Amino acid sequence: MRNGGYRGDDLTPILVVAILCFVVYLATIAGNFFDYDLIPMLGLQPATFLERPWTIVTNLFVHGNIWHILANMITLFFFGRFLASLVGTRSFYIIYFLGGIMGNVLFMLFAFIGFLTSPYSTVIGASGAVFALGGALTVLTPKLKVFVFPIPMPIPLWVAVIGGFFIMSSPNIAWQGHLGGLLTGLAAGAILRNRIRIVLR
Repeated sequence: MRNGGYRGDDLTPILVVAILCFVVYLATIAGNFFDYDLIPMLGLQPATFLERPWTIVTNLFVHGNIWHILANMITLFFFGRFLASLVGTRSFYIIYFLGGIMGNVLFMLFAFIGFLTSPYSTVIGASGAVFALGGALTVLTPKLKVFVFPIPMPIPLWVAVIGGFFIMSSPNIAWQGHLGGLLTGLAAGAILRNRIRIVLR
């Protein structure tokens, strides 16, 4: 592999995001012991967004259960580690947060027009932001192949990302946020691809 934009392994941005997510997750668990639910204060509900505008960012760090956070953090590690090494910490954060926010915006738009969701639904999780990382990495490294359990052979990253999107697009999952994040990541990857030279063999 040769790439003109390679910056080496820097896990700092991944660790920062992961630590914040786990701290918030532990805080929500602690709050439950004291009969105080933090999710309404940190999760994004379109109907109350103007009253709690900070939730368009804080909901990216909130997760409903241990499997939810583990799935997002494992995917964050694999996408984020490689992407950060290519584009640097600053661009990583921009893609991550912009993808998550745009995913939230798209979720709210669908909610307000009443398409497959309600303005009173609460959306939480880092999935939209993680899909943004995957989308950007797909554009920047179109030849990259990855192993995805239980498939016994490597598959193109773009197949894994698109496949993951459809697998995770059930009625009980905020697929609108995933779509917004993915589209943002694809656009960011296209912009950055013109600035760095990447060749994968």
